[in-house]
Amino acid sequence: MQAKSFFNYCVFFVANKENIPHYLFVGNEADTLLKKTMKGLMLHCGASRVDFAEVEESHTPEATRSHTPIPHAHLVNLVRDGLERANMAILEESHALTHDANRYFGLFRIGTGSESNESEDYGAVMGLRNSHDKTFPGALAFGANVFVCDNLSFNGEVKLGRKHTVHIMRDLPQLVSRTIGKLGDAWGLQKQRFNAYRDHGLSRSEAHDVIIEAFRAGACTSTQIKKVVDQWHAPNHPEFKPRNAWSLFNAFTEVLKGNLNELPKRTQALHGFMDGHCGIKFDRSEEIVLEA
Repeated sequence: MQAKSFFNYCVFFVANKENIPHYLFVGNEADTLLKKTMKGLMLHCGASRVDFAEVEESHTPEATRSHTPIPHAHLVNLVRDGLERANMAILEESHALTHDANRYFGLFRIGTGSESNESEDYGAVMGLRNSHDKTFPGALAFGANVFVCDNLSFNGEVKLGRKHTVHIMRDLPQLVSRTIGKLGDAWGLQKQRFNAYRDHGLSRSEAHDVIIEAFRAGACTSTQIKKVVDQWHAPNHPEFKPRNAWSLFNAFTEVLKGNLNELPKRTQALHGFMDGHCGIKFDRSEEIVLEA
């Protein structure tokens, strides 16, 4: 199986406080955030979960003139350091290694350090990938997971350099730090977006039209349309019975659950369409342009 999109493999992982080292938490509110939000983050994958110790022990190939592999653990630690400096806490994390440890995938639930960005219904999520076999460059993705159903959605991705060139190790700390510095604002916009979805009511006919138009925008495949319609009319979770765009959004993500190979591009397309339909317009000065 080839890794063409953000995630090809992930894991199931239900975290609890005792399983997470204390150094992963930042600030006095981290413990409160953990108790408040952690209900178990589900990652759907075709690879076995590994402990971070195994990530640290994984072999990094020698650099060549054209390619400098980034040690998986080094990238994870840079992200941890960047989050700590930004006063963000890792509330839950999971790691996977595939293809003889040449490819790394990680998912982190984040406490943003900003009470205005926190929600009882969903949490901030960051994905991380890296490869030694040139399949894809190191990258960060950011999005949300809805606690009641463990649905995931991503609304942005940052590649940490198009290629792992000779200067990547020198430039990497700055790239990671700059990216994480923008994530707090990105998650703030995400809260505005979800609130707008909740405020936008949908009639039966409008919801059906939205499903078709979202499909045309790339939010799902033709074979998934009926499943989305079924989730809209009879949601798996009573929290999504209100007839609004938030419930319809979660009908899509419920159907998309379990295919993280497709999830980032599908949910980014879904966000793009739903934002327009709900009349959400962020000023250019407020947009988070993530380029590394």
